Amino acid sequence: MKLPDFPWDALAPYGQRARSHPQGAIDLSQGTPVDPTPDFIQAELRASANSPSYPVTTGSKELRDSLTRYAREILGASGEFDVLPTIGSKEMVALLPFLLEAKRILIPKIAYPTYRVGGMLAKAEVIEVDIDPSGWPTNDIDLVWLNTPSNPTGRVHSENEMGAVLDWSRANGIVIASDECYLPFPDKKSGISILKLASGDNKNLIALHSLSKRSNLAGYRAAFAVGDSAIISKLLEIRKHMGMMVPLPVQRAMSIALSDEKHVIAQGELYRNRRARLSLALLENGFKIENSESGLYIWCTRGEEDWQSVAWFAERGIIVTPGNFYGQAGNRHIRIALTATDAKIDEAAARIGKAL
Repeated sequence: MKLPDFPWDALAPYGQRARSHPQGAIDLSQGTPVDPTPDFIQAELRASANSPSYPVTTGSKELRDSLTRYAREILGASGEFDVLPTIGSKEMVALLPFLLEAKRILIPKIAYPTYRVGGMLAKAEVIEVDIDPSGWPTNDIDLVWLNTPSNPTGRVHSENEMGAVLDWSRANGIVIASDECYLPFPDKKSGISILKLASGDNKNLIALHSLSKRSNLAGYRAAFAVGDSAIISKLLEIRKHMGMMVPLPVQRAMSIALSDEKHVIAQGELYRNRRARLSLALLENGFKIENSESGLYIWCTRGEEDWQSVAWFAERGIIVTPGNFYGQAGNRHIRIALTATDAKIDEAAARIGKAL
């Protein structure tokens, strides 16, 4: 099996061109948080630094209580479910098909590349689909990826769309993995967790959440899964054998981070303001913004091939991501990350607006 080349390696020549700009490069290609980790979370990590014993894979009682409360109070989950801390959400995205022994999986047509890579690692057949399940195959499908708000498009799936997916899952007995990492940052629309729509019947459902963006903890590798207790139990058993444990200081930092929503609301306001300022410059320069209703990205097009747009930005010292990284259906779009300081966003907007 040969995995695809790591997409961002292909950006290297454009990054080089952007860095030759007289004022240097502004990197808007990756969703890497740049705002500080809140002080109260850093303090908890430092206070927990003396951690000589092994952590437990299932999570400490303190963390499990925090995750359960968060699932009920913030995500709207009800009924019976279980929780599981993970070493960031990407490792679970990459490993889930393998852990569930999936042989045939469905992913969105425009999607986070790791959905496909995870299928390849499990030696599963990967099929691209739209959000409407009426045309989905059902034969031998083991797993379906749902992503709302979407990376890269920022599309928020409606309750009707997600309800149709839920009905399809129940009718066919197929697992739905809902990647909901960008729920904390609504803009024009607010998303909803599939666990809230499930109204307590969580069979064959698992939702993935991350603190990387929510609390600027990307460097901590802090995330969790929540959903069907039987699925969580299976994942836990295998992960115990693999030694996949979230470090105890990180578990304690997660617990304290999940107890507060004020810092999340403040961070969301930063992203909304950055989107508004950058969007104005893009629209004035002939770009059409599509979806971009939530999350950390602007998904836009000027009706040209994506690499042509990437080159246009590189001449202005700005690095953006071509849409083909997320599937061929995105090859006339680009994704622009809002994960840069306010000063960098303002500078990027000025460069976009300046004719060469």
